[in-house]
Amino acid sequence: MIFLRSLLHALWMLVTVVPWAIMMLTASLFLRANPMYWLAVGWLKLAIGGARVLLGIKVRVTGMENLPQGETGQAILLVKHQSTLETFLIPTLMPHPLAFVFKKELIYVPFFGWAMARLDMIHIDRSQRSEAFNKVVAQGKRLLARGVWIIMFPEGTRIPRGEKGVYKTGGTRLAIETGAPVVPIAVSSAKVWPRKAFLKRPGVVDVVIGQPIPSQGREPAEFMREVEDWIEGQMRRLDPEAYPAKTGA
Repeated sequence: MIFLRSLLHALWMLVTVVPWAIMMLTASLFLRANPMYWLAVGWLKLAIGGARVLLGIKVRVTGMENLPQGETGQAILLVKHQSTLETFLIPTLMPHPLAFVFKKELIYVPFFGWAMARLDMIHIDRSQRSEAFNKVVAQGKRLLARGVWIIMFPEGTRIPRGEKGVYKTGGTRLAIETGAPVVPIAVSSAKVWPRKAFLKRPGVVDVVIGQPIPSQGREPAEFMREVEDWIEGQMRRLDPEAYPAKTGA
């Protein structure tokens, strides 16, 4: 049954992404950045809705009241990364448009990547490290001024359940450069949607949004350690079975 449900969801995403991407490519000739973004979120809602109906995956969110308020409130979201689920899910929860920071190779993925290329995101060439970060800062300042929030995965890649990746300081460096606060977010997605796995299981994904952490006067490494400690502490609380060494003490 798990295989069948996973197959149906994969087919659901495939048969919806192609016409949606074509619609976005066409609409980009007429629409501005914000309407284009919310059009893209429409497909993400289809993917998450399909996960709820076909896979039995439910989402429980706490801490929405911690998000910066108002149209001009700025934020850099630093999110735990365990699977593709949070990539689709987080934009459907946020009241502001989000700009992902991602490697430029993704824009060449047929249909999905082509549609992403039409959005006002920050795609970087990782082979040019210093130039890439300068681009992130310049683009980040421009987007934040427009009311767009920046979302980054500080571990850089999807991390297996119960493990911790290396938290890179790009997100806290960007926060310090722009003056925007960091909003840490923990997501227990790997319990139902494991990293690089075809099979998904029914269950509840918890999303916990922390209080904004001011960036003024901070140093990138110690700032990121605070973010890391909060996120990983929440992960141990949300998914104690995955952290036996931590909970057995």
